[in-house]
Amino acid sequence: MIRDAETQTLLEDSIHRFVRETLVPHEAEVDETDAIPANLADAMREIGLFGLTIPETYGDLGLTMEEEVRIAFELEQTSPAFRSFIDTNNGIGSIGILLDGTEAQKSHYLPKLAVGELIGSFCLMEPDAGSDAALLKSSAKLDGDVYVLNGTKRYITNAPEAGIYTVMARTSDAKDASGISAFIVERGTASLSLGKPDKKMGQRGAHTAEVVFENCRVPAANLIGGVEGVGFKTAMKVLDKGRIHIAAIAIGTAKRMLRDALAYAMERKQFGQPIAEFQLVQAMLADSKAEIYAAECMVLDAARRRDEGRDSRSRHRARSTSPPKYAGAWRIARCRCMAVRDISRSTASSVFIATCGCSGCTKACRRFSRSSSRTG
Repeated sequence: MIRDAETQTLLEDSIHRFVRETLVPHEAEVDETDAIPANLADAMREIGLFGLTIPETYGDLGLTMEEEVRIAFELEQTSPAFRSFIDTNNGIGSIGILLDGTEAQKSHYLPKLAVGELIGSFCLMEPDAGSDAALLKSSAKLDGDVYVLNGTKRYITNAPEAGIYTVMARTSDAKDASGISAFIVERGTASLSLGKPDKKMGQRGAHTAEVVFENCRVPAANLIGGVEGVGFKTAMKVLDKGRIHIAAIAIGTAKRMLRDALAYAMERKQFGQPIAEFQLVQAMLADSKAEIYAAECMVLDAARRRDEGRDSRSRHRARSTSPPKYAGAWRIARCRCMAVRDISRSTASSVFIATCGCSGCTKACRRFSRSSSRTG
């Protein structure tokens, strides 16, 4: 749902220029140093990129899902590190508080997240609980007016930079998801520690690390929503929304890779003419363009359905991509995220390498495609 077309167009245009003129020129620096320069982080704060989805009540724009994915199409046409740095505030690092937090929690944390004063992080995955998140073992035991947290979270995005962590932990002996609760844990809390940043194949500048809790005492007031046993539901709400966003950034990635492949095809000459003149190259580029457009339409449809409060499940797509027992429950966001990854990321990456040939495997060219192939 687009609330004001003119305002949305102005926002997209300004972010498009910011990406092209400010972020893209620094991609090599980020890849070499594995860090986002402080002046670029400040620039992203100045133009309001940290709180795009946080409601105006708490200091920012409160973008709808459709508006958000259209912005993601633009933001992801540069190094994924930039998007990763701001997206936990716009997504998994804030949405749990926004959807299920108490008013006191929202009023205290959301304005700080909106301006980038705090970086949010989402702590769900554990060494033995990945896709099956309901198997998590981290515990939180009530002790007077505090909860004592113990456990280890793995591959946590922005963990080294985060000021607050949304943490899922068990507050009861129930073995299923009903025993899981969600907490806000502030950086600097005693007995909270971080592992070394993970060394990944791509996405240099976008950091993940372990977050370890050893008898970490968290105020009971930081239990999200003030209610035990609903943390898993909160996590699934966050991820349902996030999957639509992940699909959108895959499209942004694909658009950038196709644009780079086309530019190379226009300048690279073989047999006395640009390789873009060869029918096979033209066909690959055209097919990629068509498939990216199809994926974009699917994501926009999913976003509009969410905005309208309609049932956004796709049983047919779910049956074709997931085990039967999940067929009726998975939302279209997850299903279409899979579709978009299949179409836009792999297709665009293959066309990029096929078109650019040996040059596509050089460090400069592969920097973006390598990092983007690991998004999400």
